[in-house]
Amino acid sequence: MSIDEAAVAALADRRIGPEHKGMPPAFWGRTVRELRAAAPALDQLETPVLTVDRAALAENIAVMAEWVRAAGVRLAPHGKTTMAPQVWADQLAAGSWGITLATIWQTQVARSFGVARVLLANALVDPVGLRWVAAESARDPSFEFYCWADSAETVALMDAHLRTAPESARIRVLVELGGPHGRTGARTVEQAHAVARAIAGASRLTLAGVGGYEGALAHDRTPTGIRAVRDYLGELARLHRELDAAGRYHGPAVVTAGGSAYPELALEYLAPLSDERGRQGVATTVVLRSGAYVIHDDGFYASMSPLAAPECARPLRSAMHGWARALSRPEPGLALLDAGKRDLPFDEGMPVPQRVAGLRGGALDSDATVSALNDQHAFLRLPGGAATELPIGAVVRLGLSHPCTAFDKWRLIPVIDDADAPSPRVVDLLHTFF
Repeated sequence: MSIDEAAVAALADRRIGPEHKGMPPAFWGRTVRELRAAAPALDQLETPVLTVDRAALAENIAVMAEWVRAAGVRLAPHGKTTMAPQVWADQLAAGSWGITLATIWQTQVARSFGVARVLLANALVDPVGLRWVAAESARDPSFEFYCWADSAETVALMDAHLRTAPESARIRVLVELGGPHGRTGARTVEQAHAVARAIAGASRLTLAGVGGYEGALAHDRTPTGIRAVRDYLGELARLHRELDAAGRYHGPAVVTAGGSAYPELALEYLAPLSDERGRQGVATTVVLRSGAYVIHDDGFYASMSPLAAPECARPLRSAMHGWARALSRPEPGLALLDAGKRDLPFDEGMPVPQRVAGLRGGALDSDATVSALNDQHAFLRLPGGAATELPIGAVVRLGLSHPCTAFDKWRLIPVIDDADAPSPRVVDLLHTFF
């Protein structure tokens, strides 16, 4: 495992305090280890609260690990989804090649927990961050760091900043290929070749492969969206082969793509490159960077992921739920819950009311919906007879969409034994670093 297990284990000795939303004052001053041993019932916490289902989390990690292993590729899960070193440790223990991150600060968090291989899926032009990478690489030569560049200007700026940094091995840089109307990335293969030439001419950088993000080019599974993703992945594979044929690589190469929405398409186009040796004999490691799979959801990814399809023998399951209490019934068919934008994600769809907590078979009417969120309130619309089934004080379990914008709202997340149980128990707590 390429993480400091002792540092991760030490999180259990941190004390719970007023900065931890959902934790009542009765828990303040106790360590995570103490609370874990006590295994309190979920209803001993305050609402609103976000929880993670222990069994679903473990199953999702196992499903993805087996899936990439069978395809002959590697996984560097995107750590920004959870920013939880405890989760990273489980992913690495399941065989992950490294951890992907989005910012230099996130990378520094990972290094504070001893993560040995980081793929920064972004350009790095911050001078303080670049000098830190150089210093950290000099301090620990076993630290493997990769980042991206999508223009010759980016490469020149990186190289200039590194000239004032401590001497170390050259920083590994991947050429980032983008696409029309996408996010970052060279817009054509020809432009990407120019970036590769710039990296080859830099004094402190080395060309280490190619990468990009297909999820920036589509947001659905319509024929148009799928075609945009396929076209892009085909160009990414072409770029790698052309760079190899031109002799641009002087060591093993990494080819990386693959979010959590289209990972099967990334495998279709890139898996054939894995361990492929081109004209120059360069070994190739194909790395998927899916991140949301580890938590999954009941919204966007449930509708997009090929690993959530009904035909999957072991589908991903949502490991996260929100729990909110009915505060007010100001008019027929409306309940106000005590969770809002400060507590729950809403950028990829509103929370979905699923059941009334503490009741066997306590499912809400299928027409019940959350129509809006304020900072600290959710508007729960209850059609027909359901209006009489939710008294003030009742707790509603909510399905959520988009784990990345759920976890970032919580510093300490309870892990429960079974989200479907009448009275779930807290069996652990996840620390997040946002």
